Amino acid sequence: MRPARRLARRRLAICVACTLASAAPAASAADASPLVYRDRIIAAQALAPLPPDEDETVDGDGLPRSFRLELNAAYTERGDEHFGEQGLAAGGFWETANWGSLSLDATVFHSDRDRFADDSGWGGAATLWQRNLFVDGGWRLDNGLGVINTPSSQLQRNQYRFFLPSVAMAGLSTQWTRDASGLSVYGAVGRAGLYNGTRVVGFDVADGHVGAFGAQWQGAPGWTHAVSALSTDGRIVPDDVGEPGLIDRPSQAAHWASAWRSDRDAVQLNLLGSHDGRGNATGAWIDASSRRGRYRHHYGLFSLDPGLTWGASPINQDVRGGYYRLAYQYGRWSWNTGVDDIRSISGAGFDGQYATAFARYQASSVFGYGASLSLRHADDDTYAAQLFADRRNDWGQTRLQFDHAGGGGGVGRSWQASIDQALPLREGRRLSVSLGYGEWGERNETSSGVAVRTTTRTTTFSMYGGVELGDRVSVDGTARWTHGEGPAAMRGVDMNLGINWRIAPRWSLTAALYQSQGSQRSPFALDPLIVDSPFLSLPRERSAFLTLRYERQAGRALPVIGGAPGSAVGSIDGSLFLDDNDDGVRAASEQAAPNVTVVLDGRYAVRTDSNGQFSFPRVSIGKHTIAVIPDNLPLPWAVRDDRGLQSIEVGVRRSQRVDIPATRQR
Repeated sequence: MRPARRLARRRLAICVACTLASAAPAASAADASPLVYRDRIIAAQALAPLPPDEDETVDGDGLPRSFRLELNAAYTERGDEHFGEQGLAAGGFWETANWGSLSLDATVFHSDRDRFADDSGWGGAATLWQRNLFVDGGWRLDNGLGVINTPSSQLQRNQYRFFLPSVAMAGLSTQWTRDASGLSVYGAVGRAGLYNGTRVVGFDVADGHVGAFGAQWQGAPGWTHAVSALSTDGRIVPDDVGEPGLIDRPSQAAHWASAWRSDRDAVQLNLLGSHDGRGNATGAWIDASSRRGRYRHHYGLFSLDPGLTWGASPINQDVRGGYYRLAYQYGRWSWNTGVDDIRSISGAGFDGQYATAFARYQASSVFGYGASLSLRHADDDTYAAQLFADRRNDWGQTRLQFDHAGGGGGVGRSWQASIDQALPLREGRRLSVSLGYGEWGERNETSSGVAVRTTTRTTTFSMYGGVELGDRVSVDGTARWTHGEGPAAMRGVDMNLGINWRIAPRWSLTAALYQSQGSQRSPFALDPLIVDSPFLSLPRERSAFLTLRYERQAGRALPVIGGAPGSAVGSIDGSLFLDDNDDGVRAASEQAAPNVTVVLDGRYAVRTDSNGQFSFPRVSIGKHTIAVIPDNLPLPWAVRDDRGLQSIEVGVRRSQRVDIPATRQR
């Protein structure tokens, strides 16, 4: 035992000596250098530039820029008609030294659709943006030319209960912002029109005009004011097959907003006046909020005359009343409740009360459950209830949900049970599936006045996902199988599938298949203020698209969005979707939001595709901001401020993904 003890003591002495030697400086040059721990983790900023792609020919001259050219062919069957479309699309961006960043999107196409029977069948659109142009006096300019949407002030977009949409037009706009003082001025003028086309987006110019101007400024400490005016020739209404059409109905409107904000409280007053062929109308609403500890209060009053307008899209009108919302979030609990008292000014609309309640309890780090209830009290009382449970496990995130609705006014008892599963897959793959079964009830009266209840039974199975098959092929898409039995039954497959193949350096081929079986309105969504979208009853549609793309990037080393040429890069990919259950996770049964603008760092803009997808390749590492401009979101969907403007950290050689939900006011 003694030799073993001596060996152990010797080892202990050696360890102590090494520790003391590393903690004390060397006594002389003859002493051995101590072993000091050195951090071997390389900072992201110090990483060497990415090696050039083996298939990429590097053009290192000039500032970062890109260019793309697409040839498109499409065939569509919609309702009883079928037509073909061929088009050309071009675009890109240029980073200039003194004139900000320039971006261009241009399309031209030819269609043999009956809708173009009155002209040559040609269509198209072009949009040129100049962003972040700095001039003397601390001003920053954003200028647009071509097919654009009217700009708006921040107070106009920052609406809690009522939303004023932008207007699509062919013209020009300019917005001047002085960040130091909070002053912003904008103006826009152009021709009214509507987006058209299938695979290639065009713009159908109408005879009327659009004009808009406005300003926002800061007054006394905590106060912000804004004024805007909008004049439009045209009103969007559905045609015989449910597609948007523009009728001749000129209108002029003006909006005033004043807001006061402190660390805990905020209040905003809005005044709106409009005039069209039916006469004058006015409206006013005030929204206030306060935070007290763990509680958040929202309350307001509103009065909107019948016939009130703002632009070409329908807005809330013919309502008067008030609302109150209370929200609580702390620890494991999150809940909110609210009540609205609403009266129709003309007597032809909704009169009654509307109440909502929602609660969620996070029982553990992986399991949570909750419920919601909506009550609408009027001549015919209606209710909608929901129970749900979320759990994270080895199979990803699971959501079980049960919905139940019933009431008068032709609404029978309806229920639906569903399960949503988002699977955990390695980078470059994603998949979520949904399975649901429900029964939709309706009450109808026969000619003799006898109430008859009918039931439609529906089973749905949905999938949403994407996968990268090697370095050259990727697949993204959604699919929903529906089988129904009953008077309002729908059967068939809804599908939106896209395949991208990088066939050569700078060249890619994309094929897409789209099929829609029409639309149904959910009996579980209640809100007396929802303006019925004019595009609810779209006919069945089947389309096939083929796109050949050429894309070139250039600049010193390779162009890096938001960073120095040659620095380390990653990428940003994401999607925008209509979050029907308001859980922030895209379920396979939830629809995409196409043709919506997404802006990176206030400079580089892209539009979501038919799957709601968007992408920013080769983005510099570090923090970036993603902003959603809800220019083409269908009402009443909107993107909340905390989700419409997000900060994203991009890692080296990594693709950062962000799915942005659009929600309805509940």
